[in-house]
Amino acid sequence: MTPQAAVAAKPAHHAADAVLQVAQRLYKMDPEWVVFFREVLGVDGIVRRTFGDAEALVRFECSPQYSRIREMLDSLRSRQQEQTPEREALRVVTVRMPRSLHETLKEEAGQLRVSINTLCISKLMKLLDEQEHRDMTEGRPAGSNATADAPGGRRNAKMKQGRAGADL
Repeated sequence: MTPQAAVAAKPAHHAADAVLQVAQRLYKMDPEWVVFFREVLGVDGIVRRTFGDAEALVRFECSPQYSRIREMLDSLRSRQQEQTPEREALRVVTVRMPRSLHETLKEEAGQLRVSINTLCISKLMKLLDEQEHRDMTEGRPAGSNATADAPGGRRNAKMKQGRAGADL
């Protein structure tokens, strides 16, 4: 690493440590995972406020501090899996997929020792994060997605109210 790169990395490292400290204080309060996600990783969360430009955000997402924050989020989700948050209603989504894709998800979930439902929620959250990141870099409002509203843009997913723990 060049001396200039080391100097540039130092403030980012301090910012990453500061964000991690805030996340750790919130984590110790044992919030609902949705609250933790919103306050730390959400669109208006401390991560996006601290790392405002896309390049800084990507660098942070490759850091050990970000990994630790994701571990805290996963821990909260695991502990609260059986508890239903009073403020946010849960819904069931039925997704039709090829058997091979289902088997792949089942195998990955087994390796991670989580349910297929938990794995899919994590993957959806990551996809939403990536979409918001792309929106930020392209100057679009967060959450805008032109293809979702286009004809054929929505996939065959049937939303039904039901139990929270249903595996896909």
